[in-house]
Amino acid sequence: MKSRVVAGGPETSTDSLLPAQPSARLQPAEAGNALARLFAEHINGRTAQYRDCQNAAQQRLDALISPRSSTTLHVEGALQLAPRAFLPPDEEGQARLRRLDASLRVIEAAFPQVSTDIAVCRLTCTMLEGTWRSRALSPPREEDQTTVCACSLCRRLPTPPARTLADYGWRQSAGRPLTVKTWPYHRELDSVLTGGWVLARQMNDLERDLGYRHRFEDDILLFHEYKRVIDTIDTTHLTQLIEGRLAESFSTNTARALVCGLYAAHKRSVDEYWLQQHHAGSVVLPQTNPLSQSTYSVLQMMDCLFWHVSPDTELWQEEHLASLLLCRVVDDMVDVRADALTGEISNFWLADMPTHTKALYAACAIAMVKYGCMPEAHPPMWNTWLMPSTIVWLGLTGRHALWFDGITEGLPPAQDCPLCDLQPNACTGILTHGTTLTIAPRPTAPALSARTAELSARCRAQYPETWPLFDAELHAFEALHGPWHGNTDSTWEILRRTYIAAVEAAGAAPSTARARDVQQDSGAVGSEFFYALHDPQTGREDTALLAYMFGCAHPHFLWNATGYRPTDLAGDWLDG
Repeated sequence: MKSRVVAGGPETSTDSLLPAQPSARLQPAEAGNALARLFAEHINGRTAQYRDCQNAAQQRLDALISPRSSTTLHVEGALQLAPRAFLPPDEEGQARLRRLDASLRVIEAAFPQVSTDIAVCRLTCTMLEGTWRSRALSPPREEDQTTVCACSLCRRLPTPPARTLADYGWRQSAGRPLTVKTWPYHRELDSVLTGGWVLARQMNDLERDLGYRHRFEDDILLFHEYKRVIDTIDTTHLTQLIEGRLAESFSTNTARALVCGLYAAHKRSVDEYWLQQHHAGSVVLPQTNPLSQSTYSVLQMMDCLFWHVSPDTELWQEEHLASLLLCRVVDDMVDVRADALTGEISNFWLADMPTHTKALYAACAIAMVKYGCMPEAHPPMWNTWLMPSTIVWLGLTGRHALWFDGITEGLPPAQDCPLCDLQPNACTGILTHGTTLTIAPRPTAPALSARTAELSARCRAQYPETWPLFDAELHAFEALHGPWHGNTDSTWEILRRTYIAAVEAAGAAPSTARARDVQQDSGAVGSEFFYALHDPQTGREDTALLAYMFGCAHPHFLWNATGYRPTDLAGDWLDG
């Protein structure tokens, strides 16, 4: 059977990538190589419009600063690296894969348009089974601790604060519901978990309305993934209902969502299986996992490729895939310590790869947040608000390491900070040919616009010790973004209780309780003011500024989440 390239390109055969019969299923090592080849064949290079917008943005920034010396750091393209070999699935894993394959063949027979999606799902689940079994049965690989990297990024890796299991109650999936509901007419979706998803769709659709803002019926994967949150969801009935609608009104995205739903259910099943084996004493799971840079990247693609629905013409664009991968890296920065407790297999900071590689990816995420603050970043692609909206949503739901693990004793110096001087970068080659980060003195706006100046004035009056840092970051933001036209009142209240509160806490005597207060209040202020981000006039402006302050501004609370090291911390609940 042929697999249609859903990005709108020519049909490409995947017969060479998949076995003819389920009994001839590829082993995990072969599946990893096949999956990497599939992505390499389907990915489309950068568009001319995207390059033109990048060049225009760079010219605008160059005009704000005299040419100075710069340094570069190169990140290898993940698909150029061979995926690691894993053990084959056990009998239970083979049975799970057979059940998955039976469901996928039903969808594939009815909807051949999503054959490529189905191939990705099959290969990913085979790899997932192998990585879990390898983690459980293979001796863990120890990173060479004697090799100390002296690059500018690794020299600034933070020391993680001590944590206990009790520190992770905030990560429970139920979360705090948003006071102002994003979808008030669908009670089962009333959760902070979907707030950021809805926000990203709305912001994208404000200019190019593709009808995705309220298409909850396309999100069957939501119900598999969040069934544990709302007990009243009848997943079986809902699946039947949507499959019935598919027979009447076909949608490629709806069929794709069914595939993603099967993947989410399979991933949940294999996670629970190995954690149950661990709790029963049959295996001992280490707090590391055997993922390499390549295997991490291809495994995460199924987890996020179709979560943030994009037009078929953009689905396989290199710039789109880069934003998806780096959003997953940001999620892992947030969840790393909790995932060490709950057993999540695909966390980047638990993976077996050099610390320097992890630092490079974290820097890429920060560079992409900066890129997303620029107006030139958004016209070429529908889904370009994904990274900024993700950062803001995490910061306003109390789930972000910004205010939790990110508050450390004292403020690092801003002078000669390589993170401050990271240039904005879309990191488009992170899967293919690689990407190069540039560190050079950052531009700053010569003067603040009226509304931004008002934010600065309020900070100077209320928090005079924090004001110099806050004012400098506003100047750096407007150099990237241009004059800001957001909602001064709501944005000030959010910043006062998040970024400014965190700076104040970091500058005072070390206090876990104070850091906890900031973290909890960030969720409260999000509940109070999340609605402001949906304003069609100022919502994007507010999101851009908040994304910068949460993800890029000194003292880089986001970066402080990269200092994780495995410890003997243990837990016995699953929420991963």
